[in-house]
Amino acid sequence: MAKESMKAREIKRQKLVAKYADKRAELKAAGDYEALQKLPKNASPVRLHNRCQITGRPKGYMRQFGVSRINFREMALAGLIPGVKKASW
Repeated sequence: MAKESMKAREIKRQKLVAKYADKRAELKAAGDYEALQKLPKNASPVRLHNRCQITGRPKGYMRQFGVSRINFREMALAGLIPGVKKASW
């Protein structure tokens, strides 16, 4: 389980990225890089990090399902993810 402060920080970054998205696009199109530098650091989408929606785990994230590999395995074995079954050969 990730620390609550880390989850909150990531949510705060997502809000900042959304807030400055239009302004950032306008400045980039105009080529005004000095104004881009003055935007907050966390307004850059590069600083976002995918986290598991359930536990907040930053590593082993499966983009297609939005959860970490550990939670994906538990959910798949419990039959909670439609169309996914354990491979055997």
